[in-house]
Amino acid sequence: MERTSGDNSENFLYCSQARHFYLAVDRLEFKMETLVDLLGVAGQHPSLPMVVCCSSRDELDTVCSAVANLPFISLSSLYSDLAEVERSRVLEKFRLAAVRWNQKPAALFEDETEVAKSEFKSNMIVVTDACLPFLASGEAPILARLLINYELPSKKETYMRRMATCLAADGIVINMVVGGEVVTLNSIEESSNLLIAEMPINVSCCLI
Repeated sequence: MERTSGDNSENFLYCSQARHFYLAVDRLEFKMETLVDLLGVAGQHPSLPMVVCCSSRDELDTVCSAVANLPFISLSSLYSDLAEVERSRVLEKFRLAAVRWNQKPAALFEDETEVAKSEFKSNMIVVTDACLPFLASGEAPILARLLINYELPSKKETYMRRMATCLAADGIVINMVVGGEVVTLNSIEESSNLLIAEMPINVSCCLI
């Protein structure tokens, strides 16, 4: 894996309880490969609920195409022209997966046997900002254990909304950054009073 060295108080409190990391990618052409490697690490944890956020439909389609055949992931996506019935089904399936994750004993996540890996795929939603859960309309957050910002948002408000709608309070955020995006990341960190640290080599241990 390639590495280099809401605008309201409720959202701030929520986001500050999570753990925020960044993963610097040396070149844009390595970004998708790095994501697949990262998912391979996360996928070692059976039934892990995770969300990948993209800024555009084109990037969502690219991510879905790249990870669709990973054997350890059950993949869904949320996009603007998805039928409302299907959207509700995707969200409900993911919320149930999140509940199962929280109810499983820690010993299960330490089981590295092939049986455990085959029976419990990680559940992943890929979503664009336009299709995040609508909390103001009564839609519930989806409470992922891991949120990956595959595309870093340019605004603090978008970053905070992703956290509030997608992440469990004690979850993990990993921001993938390339080149000049480090400046954007620093701006989000400073304006939100967050600490966004370099992703540790043993990030998998943080997910348990």
